Amino acid sequence: MVKYLDNNNSGFAAWNANRSAQKKSPRGGFLWWFIIFMAVWWALGVMFGKNQTVVAPDTNQEAVVDVSNVPVSEISSDKITANIQGLRISNIDLRDFQANAKSTDTVKLLSGENDFAEIGVVGIGTTAPTADTVWKAEGNTYTWHNVDGVVFNRTVSVDNYVITVNDEIKNNSKKDFSFAPYAKIRRGNDTFSSAGVYSGLVVYVNGDVEHDDWRALAKKPRAYTTTNGFAGFADQYWETIADIDAPDQTIRAQKYGEQYQSEINTRAVTVAANESANIKTYLYAGPRDSSALKSAETQINGIGDTIDYGWFWFLAMPMLWLINAINAIVMNYGVAIIIMTILLRLLMWPLTRKSYTSMAAMQKMQPEMQRIQKLYANDKQRLQIEMMKLYQTHKTSPMSGCLPMLIQIPIFFALYKALIISVQMRNAHFLWISDLAVMDPYFILPILMGASMWLQQRLQSGATKSADKNDVAAQTQRAMRWMPIIFTIMFAWMPAGLVLYWTMSNLFGIAQMYIIKRNMEK
Repeated sequence: MVKYLDNNNSGFAAWNANRSAQKKSPRGGFLWWFIIFMAVWWALGVMFGKNQTVVAPDTNQEAVVDVSNVPVSEISSDKITANIQGLRISNIDLRDFQANAKSTDTVKLLSGENDFAEIGVVGIGTTAPTADTVWKAEGNTYTWHNVDGVVFNRTVSVDNYVITVNDEIKNNSKKDFSFAPYAKIRRGNDTFSSAGVYSGLVVYVNGDVEHDDWRALAKKPRAYTTTNGFAGFADQYWETIADIDAPDQTIRAQKYGEQYQSEINTRAVTVAANESANIKTYLYAGPRDSSALKSAETQINGIGDTIDYGWFWFLAMPMLWLINAINAIVMNYGVAIIIMTILLRLLMWPLTRKSYTSMAAMQKMQPEMQRIQKLYANDKQRLQIEMMKLYQTHKTSPMSGCLPMLIQIPIFFALYKALIISVQMRNAHFLWISDLAVMDPYFILPILMGASMWLQQRLQSGATKSADKNDVAAQTQRAMRWMPIIFTIMFAWMPAGLVLYWTMSNLFGIAQMYIIKRNMEK
């Protein structure tokens, strides 16, 4: 297809010029409208996608607090277990997920030496528990009181992947005191396990989810104000998010040494003498899975929007749903990808048939096109008219062969995004592949994809060759022969599930082309 479009003396150039001369809108303008649409979409995202930073971040280095004397207890549910050490929560074990396909160990969040989530209050006019405070523990309830007669009762519970910390503050004194709630998450980055997908800071500010990757956060601290929100960090498959159920929040995030920290501070709560107040804080520690996040959204508003499906989210979301639905029947994600590929190709069958028919007609037109080009080489206007008649006679258009390619581009990127963010795809087995979310360790699928691409290209381009070294079409055709090799190298390090899709799409396309050519010969 490309060899006809790139030739300045081709029928496409004549056809397009003739339509312009007749003051008709060329159908080739579809590509330009598509490019303009995407450019405008990007510009709007840049203009309106970020909230204004309105508070200055704290650039002081925090002192390291020794919590070795604080007892450690454990809280658990059917989904997670976690360590509770005073104000801090760490070593969160996701019981349903293996660390990798070859290990029986489970995934652990905030498990580094200095990784933790800390939830507490700052006392104004009185003292409050700090990170090194030793509480009195009874089951999942913890109690501490200060010298002014203020009693702090903390209850920690867990439901699915959400840990709820409920702080009851009883002011048994004769004075009013205020307490400013805060929640912070500190951890190291994890850029090495997040290939091709966003990871780093996640905040929810005034109804919008904001992102900043590790590198950007290391260069410049972030700070926001919001009526309500949350803050935390996301990896390729997991995220830890803290949310305080209180208005008027200030969110800060920055790098401390080798650690990264997000912190939420809210407006102080005044507890009158002989009165009490409750402060509730939620901590989500689990997979970036739509169903898990939807369940958590009943407690943490907006957390369901933290999954980044990319530009083509409207395709990625239904494709991911379809793969999961098929897998629920066949019980294998590799087979589910194959079935989904076939369904997509069948859906595009009418368009593909029209494209292949048009390209076959253009191959048959080549001798006549070359004759017309030589005959009217010095009469451009007559050349345009004759080329237009030729296309009308064969009832074809140069652009008709490009539509399937344009449709495949968003499908490819949407599926790529769906595969690399799908927690279910992680550690999914298929034949010799132990994890469809990472590269094929033996490079078998990329080689098969390259071979199928070469065969499809050969069938599609035909056997027409030109001995003229100055022939642009011939030069383009020779250059296109390198594409299977280039794509094989590119796909060698892509997720095996994506390469499986592309390979099956090529094979199905070859079968389609064979059927269409046979019907045309008949």
